[in-house]
Amino acid sequence: MITMVKDMQENKKKIVGIKAAEYIKDGMIVGLGTGSTAKYLVERVGELVKDGLKIQAVATSKATEEQARELGIPLLDVNEVEYLDIAIDGVDEIDKDFNATKGGGGALFREKIVASLSKEVIWIMDDSKLVDAIGDFPLPVEILPYGYKVTLKRLKDLGLNPVMRLKNNELYVTDNGNYIADLHMSAPVDVKDIKEKLDNTVGVLETGQFLNMCNRIIVGTDDGVKIFENK
Repeated sequence: MITMVKDMQENKKKIVGIKAAEYIKDGMIVGLGTGSTAKYLVERVGELVKDGLKIQAVATSKATEEQARELGIPLLDVNEVEYLDIAIDGVDEIDKDFNATKGGGGALFREKIVASLSKEVIWIMDDSKLVDAIGDFPLPVEILPYGYKVTLKRLKDLGLNPVMRLKNNELYVTDNGNYIADLHMSAPVDVKDIKEKLDNTVGVLETGQFLNMCNRIIVGTDDGVKIFENK
């Protein structure tokens, strides 16, 4: 039963990755996301490039960069572009106001830079990521290693319940060489209040709050793909 549910969830991720690739056209500069859903998008883009699609892409992580390179997708450094035509990425949770939490895969800083450079932003996901209010998924915060214990104390004093992210029993290090503190709260949270607190905390470099940053979301459901426009 568990295996069947997992397979169904993976299929939902795959179908939205394939659907999202339809928005990519010849000549575009494309931001490629990171994570378990975005990998299906990158796979599909690789197939399209092999079939003759002419694009260039900016990856949001070293993992995505490696996958794209293996698939023959032409890559640019983010510093080589002034804008991107489109960015497509996954989310960890998103509410009805298109406020999203991202960064479970550790690439939130690069993902936000890429999204901010893009003329069009699409979030892709399975329907388990749709929530009435965000807050149950731990909010990732990228913090500077220098003085990280001071930053951690400040986050604790703000009542944000930070937990340093670990990998192999060591502090997780992002592609940017920083640490991540995951803020354990519960829905509903006041997203504007959290944003203000984090914006004013020295040592916090970026957060996994992606508030109303997308043009549309593409959701995989038991009934197929559903698209919701952000008007």
